Order: sequence, then C-alpha cells, then structure tokens
Amino acid sequence: MIRTRHALLSLLLIAALAGCGSASASGSSQPGAPEVTELRYQGSVGAVTFPELAEALGYLGPIKLKWIGNTISGPQDIQAAATGQTDFGGAFNGAIVKLKAAKAPIKAVVGYYGSDADSYVGYYVTGDSPIRGPRDLIGRKIGVNTLGAHLEAVLKEYLKRGGLTPQEIDKVELVVVPPVNTEQALRQGQIDVAALSGILREKALERGGIRPLFKDIDLFGSFTAGSVVLTERFIRQNPNTTRKFVEAFARAVEWTRTHSRQEVIAKYREIIARRGRNEDPSTVGFWKSSGVAAQGGTISDRDFQTWIDWLGREGEIRPGQVRASDVYTNEFNPFAKGRTS
Repeated sequence: MIRTRHALLSLLLIAALAGCGSASASGSSQPGAPEVTELRYQGSVGAVTFPELAEALGYLGPIKLKWIGNTISGPQDIQAAATGQTDFGGAFNGAIVKLKAAKAPIKAVVGYYGSDADSYVGYYVTGDSPIRGPRDLIGRKIGVNTLGAHLEAVLKEYLKRGGLTPQEIDKVELVVVPPVNTEQALRQGQIDVAALSGILREKALERGGIRPLFKDIDLFGSFTAGSVVLTERFIRQNPNTTRKFVEAFARAVEWTRTHSRQEVIAKYREIIARRGRNEDPSTVGFWKSSGVAAQGGTISDRDFQTWIDWLGREGEIRPGQVRASDVYTNEFNPFAKGRTS
C-alpha cells in the first residue's frame, strides 16, 4: 500500500547537520585553488557517474574522488551528503524538495539525469498480463527501487490522471526491489509491474516477453529529473572546490552530449575496467543518453516547481513551504546564461 512516508530527517538529525564535516583533504592556500582536494561519494554498480567521467577526462584537476560504496537510492544518497557521510549526492528533484522542506541546509548545483526519447522510466508488465490501464493497478504490486522518489511520484501522477481516488491509490502496493532484480521479480510473478530504466530496461526489452504500460515522458515530456546537491556549509567554506567540481561535472555532461554513443560506451567500459570493483562492464553497452535536458546540467525553476506543486497536492509539504529558487543555484555552472544565486 502506498503510505505516507516518514520525514526524511528527524529533528535530531537536522540539528546535527551544523556540526557535520565536509571534505576530507585540504587543498592549496593559493588564491583560486580548491580548498579541499578529495571528495567522498557513493557510486552505482556497473554504471559510471558524471563525477567519475569528469575525473577520467581530467576535468577535476587537483580534486580526487574517494569512493565509499554504492547506493541504489537517491533519497539515501542526498541524506548521506546532508549528514556529512559523503561530500555530494544526487537524487530525484522531488526528494530534494522534501529534504529541503525538512530544513536540511542543502543546495542543488547541477542536473545529472532525466528522461527523453532515449532515456526514460517505463512501467512494464508481462506480455500476457491483464493490466491495461490505471484502474487495473488497484490491488497490484509495483516494483520500484526506493520509496519517496522518481518512480513513486510518476506512478501516483499516472494513477491520479487515470481518475483513481486517494483511497483507491492507497490500494496500489509499492514493493522495493533492487534494480538488478526487478525484471526477474516481474517474470516470476512476485510483482505485477516493474519500473525499469536505462540499461536494465534495454536488457529486459531485448529478452522480450514484456510490454510497456506507460512511460514517465508520456506524462511530463522530456525533463531533467534529478540533481546533485552539496550542503550550504560546504559551498560557503569551499567556493573554489565547489566551482571546480560543478564545472567539471557540467563539462562531463556536455562530453556525453557531443560525443558519439560508441565513444561514450568505450570510455565507460574503460573506467569500469580500471576501477576494479568486480563489475560487469557489458551493461554500459546499452547506454543511450543521460536524459539531462539542459546544456551542462543547468537547472531551472521548472525542474523543481513541478514537484513542489505535486507534493503540495499530495499534502506532503505546505503551500509556500519551499520555493524553487531556494532549492538550487546555477552560480557555479559555466553553461548557465542567467545564473540563479
């Protein structure tokens, strides 16, 4: 059953944010030099993140990345950044809004994933499934990677547009399934609908026997769906590091947009092989695009206002509690024409 989630952070955790550390290595004292030169982060199994690509392309300069593990949850990733366990994290923009509403001192600085004709989230059923529309999902199980993020928000919008009442929507059950197991869970009948994206979607479609129920782009068109956040304290204390990081990140986004798919896949395979995490590099062969809508991952009010409005309608935030302009900044992105500070 779709339930109201607990607050992303407790008041005690919020209070602890002020004492969190930021990066873990000191940089040069020269003017303009990065204040810290090592950034801790979480990665993704079998995938290459934009900071990892930026480092491999030499864009990060003196800044080095320190991988501390992997995650499958955007909300968890940005909470780790907010509490000082990592130095940056990325999540669905709606999850960032909810964390901001909980008064976490974070700021989105660059977009990192989205949906377009090549890269989107699809909700799939088996070929012989009787499910054809929103009302058929009442009493069914939908497999998602995490609660309170992109997949849940899109599903609930689909159900609402399909005419379901809040009481009927509550009868649709979300089941958290690791992304690598979602296709298998669908085929084995453990769930009725699988939310699939990226490489895992492409591999599932290649095997056949499933069909799309709907896609997120059917509802929202092409859009940047998630952003990377830093704490406001980190930005204030490390402006040079922040600028270098965001610039390198944005350049990496553009590198994937201006190079051929074959070049991107080859570079990703090279990075995966070199980092030695015992991963399957073949999965990146299904990469098509990042889905990032704007040049260099620049952010707009629309990227957050859509979800502020949605969360307000859902009763998860109060009207006026969060303003889009307070959630993000383009100050450090060299591709931003009208930078929002």
